Amino acid sequence: MMRGRKRQSINLLELTPEQRAPWETAENGSVVVLVPKFHHELLVKWLVPHLKYPHVRVKLDKLGSFVWKQCDGRTTVAEITARLQAEFADSAGSAEDRIRTFLLMLEKSDLINLNAHETKITQQ
Repeated sequence: MMRGRKRQSINLLELTPEQRAPWETAENGSVVVLVPKFHHELLVKWLVPHLKYPHVRVKLDKLGSFVWKQCDGRTTVAEITARLQAEFADSAGSAEDRIRTFLLMLEKSDLINLNAHETKITQQ
């Protein structure tokens, strides 16, 4: 329990996502993220050089590709949301919820960092 400490909440819309994984563009323009098969230092050193395919190729749809390309470490989630709504007005739906879920999934998989550059942290 956190007695004596104030809990801090961070507004996701103020964070700046930054890519941590290599990626490439497919023929149809969508993004393919190259996720390493192994992260353990010894496996990377001894096993990966012998593998034909050291990465798992994760293909993103058009909305995911658009968001991934915006994750440059300078653009906030709020700006990405606004750009997504402007680009895909009909198919964006609840863009904020979709982007939130997508970015949190990418962060959990260590594919992006959600940086808190110049954000205001509110105390509860």
